[in-house]
Amino acid sequence: MSMRKYMNPHSARVFGDRVWVIPFVASLIIFITLFFSGISGLFTSPHGGEQLPFDIISFSKSDDSNEYFVESDLKRSLETNGRSEIGAPRLAYLISGTKGDSHRMMRTLSAVYHPRNQYILHLDLEAPPRERLELASSVKADPTFSEVENVRVMAQSNLVTYKGPTMIACTLQAISILLKESSEWDWFINLSASDYPLMTQDDLLHAFSNLSRNLNFIELMQITGWKLNQRAKPIIIDPGLYLSKKSDLAWTTQRRSLPTSFKLFTGSAWVMLSRSFLEYCIWGWDNLPRTILMYYTNFVSSPEGYFHTVICNNEEFRHTAVSHDLHYIAWDSPPKQHPISLSMKDFDKMVKSNAPFARKFARDDPVLDKIDKELLGRKSRFAPGAWCIGNPEGGADPCSVRGNDSVFRPGPGAVRFQELLQTLLSEDFQKKQCT
Repeated sequence: MSMRKYMNPHSARVFGDRVWVIPFVASLIIFITLFFSGISGLFTSPHGGEQLPFDIISFSKSDDSNEYFVESDLKRSLETNGRSEIGAPRLAYLISGTKGDSHRMMRTLSAVYHPRNQYILHLDLEAPPRERLELASSVKADPTFSEVENVRVMAQSNLVTYKGPTMIACTLQAISILLKESSEWDWFINLSASDYPLMTQDDLLHAFSNLSRNLNFIELMQITGWKLNQRAKPIIIDPGLYLSKKSDLAWTTQRRSLPTSFKLFTGSAWVMLSRSFLEYCIWGWDNLPRTILMYYTNFVSSPEGYFHTVICNNEEFRHTAVSHDLHYIAWDSPPKQHPISLSMKDFDKMVKSNAPFARKFARDDPVLDKIDKELLGRKSRFAPGAWCIGNPEGGADPCSVRGNDSVFRPGPGAVRFQELLQTLLSEDFQKKQCT
């Protein structure tokens, strides 16, 4: 009796009423209809069978696995998303500088500018706010940059420590911005304010038009000998990660053992990397780039090892590495910490190197004017190309009027660079990659 007393008199209706049967059956019919409609192709895209946006990352079965994974489809979608090797290539540049470098950065930008390319400028946190504001204002005030909208100044200034991982962090941030802002570039090139081109962009773009878009120009070698002890084993701290003023690396007394899951490589910090490889570095679908990035946070001269170690420890990309940084750089003998500042006496050597870039140059060195005049043909803001169709009479800027930016007018620089590429892509040279 007591149980009956406290029983809810309406509870029996849950099982008594069959009102729920109708919506359940209707839902079941709709589900079955949708399922078989999807299989039969009812929901294919109206645009010639292209995938719908939600189908970019699909859980399809991997060819080499019995399980279902998203990584392989993510990788394929990134490799084919809006890019083709047919047509003229596009480049993406990072030009970086520090206190007092804003004018040098603008000069380098003007010398390598082409409307097909993308450009991002980073003036680090050591530069005063006024200088960073002047740099942004100079870019905004330029009529060509405003019209084409392919030059950006990083709003977030990072503190970059020489030889520290903060330089890699800044580079990866710039790459992420370029990937987000534009899907139309094929290679990434990093330059500093002390770099300068030795040929026009028409020369460079023409030469790269016939190359595989998967090639990566990155000088590298396996790290051995004294470099292992002085760079890999010490534990260092980059003050740029937590301080607001630049200072040298902090060294600890502890030492660490060498990694066993990957081999260490080193080389030049100046690179020309393919978009496909950089998408792998950012997305890292097998986690190798992130693992190596964490390792290099305690590595001396990490900019000279991070990309090198990632590419040589990945079977897909290691065969795309071409061991050259595309720069002419002069060193003392024996080499010191920094390269020699180039001047007039180095001009012939720079040209004979057939390299498209050189470093480092002192601010406003007269050799830069000689490069402008004899190698770039630069008489106004930009090094001219086929895209400049304005009337140059009376000293007018021919690049103030833009033509077809997919047409190039290669000059002697293209011939020199083709000679270098023939050497770099020869069978004997390729055997030396990642070894």
